[in-house]
Amino acid sequence: MNCKPEELLISLIAPHLADCRHICVGVSSPIPGAAAQLARCRSEDRTVVNLLGDFRHNSFTSGGQEIFDMAAQGRIDAFFLGGGQIDGQANINLVGTGDYPETDVRWSGSFGSAYLYYLVPNVILFREEHSARVLVPKVDFISAPGLSPPEHYRVGGPKCLITGKAEFSFDVKKGRFTLVSIHPGYTLDDIESSTGFEFDKPDNVPVSAEPDAETLAMIRGPVAERIRGLYPVFADKVFA
Repeated sequence: MNCKPEELLISLIAPHLADCRHICVGVSSPIPGAAAQLARCRSEDRTVVNLLGDFRHNSFTSGGQEIFDMAAQGRIDAFFLGGGQIDGQANINLVGTGDYPETDVRWSGSFGSAYLYYLVPNVILFREEHSARVLVPKVDFISAPGLSPPEHYRVGGPKCLITGKAEFSFDVKKGRFTLVSIHPGYTLDDIESSTGFEFDKPDNVPVSAEPDAETLAMIRGPVAERIRGLYPVFADKVFA
């Protein structure tokens, strides 16, 4: 592979943000943050990007409160969610493992994940680790549901899942993921053995396309500069 794994992920996420007017990225999310900035660069800065925690690239003054207000008004087009567990129906678990409330492992908590999952039309699920302990048959606790009953009004939901090994799309009508591509260095056997839920797949699964020279130059140039202040350790590691 002619690029670093992180650069590949950035380049794969960015096309899902191409038509967005406003992208928000939560804290501690350097790869989604970089992908959002790549989409912004490609739009010639017409796309608005708010990176929580970054004073240079964050127009919010009250953090979560403004995100929730703008999401309810339909003014956020894309957001990222992850989880300690993600299952085949795109449910995410941010609480912990085991029988709640007697969890074996406790995570940070759901915060506003369910709210944003319902209201933001383009939710990208992202988790760099791709293993059977993360991608499970059924989450132990549903912090935010991937699917809703038909009588529930919902404009938001999962569009795709991107991991360190593969990219999946999500079909809300079927309630299932479909394998879109496998990253260089991995095989279908790798994906099947490290994914705890069932998924659909084409007869021939393509290899994820690596970024071209122009995209790499953009990632290593203006994108790296824009995220360096918020994610200095990540930027030094990836873009050194």
